[in-house]
Amino acid sequence: MAAGLAGGITIALPKGRTLEGALALLKKIGFDCQTLDEGRKLILDFPERQVRFLLLRGSDVPTYVEYGAADMGIVGKDILLEQQKDIYEPLDLKFGFCRLVVAQPRERQHTANALHWSNLKVATKFPRLTEEHFNRKGVQVEIIYLGGAVELAPLVGLSDLVVDLVQTGRTLQENGLIEVEEILQSTARLVVNRASQKTRYEPIMQFIQQIRAYLS
Repeated sequence: MAAGLAGGITIALPKGRTLEGALALLKKIGFDCQTLDEGRKLILDFPERQVRFLLLRGSDVPTYVEYGAADMGIVGKDILLEQQKDIYEPLDLKFGFCRLVVAQPRERQHTANALHWSNLKVATKFPRLTEEHFNRKGVQVEIIYLGGAVELAPLVGLSDLVVDLVQTGRTLQENGLIEVEEILQSTARLVVNRASQKTRYEPIMQFIQQIRAYLS
């Protein structure tokens, strides 16, 4: 279980695009988010609220929660679907909206006919979701996992297509890519360790109810 404050809870927060929305939410329920927003410390304690925050890469949040290093966490639905961790997901937090899409170079003529989609290489940070998507279409593709700069792959001949998250689509456009298909839509979710849900039921439910009251 999480080694946090005595009698309290440990909550994993994601760095990057989701953190701004998470901090805004925490501010609404009474946390002083200035120290969280500084981004220098990885562990921040609020003893008066009996809460410890961990600042992590978004992709690491489900692992910390599943293994009990954090009792709770905030993470995008896209990451949850990709990783499929054994954790409880009580709330859609209604921020951090983005879409997972298939994109291709602008000059490549797109067709929905699967016969024209054979022998394609697809670069992505989401190999599971990408494979599932193309399997549903009955299309075999070679998936190339990249940890970042996915948009670069078609520009240098590494891949034919990319599967990546977009918010406005501006990054795709700036790199000469156009959206072909939408795979899914994602928002930030609150997740809970299944054992913590039982052993620290009261503080966890109090935190959930505070957030639920704000969202309603």
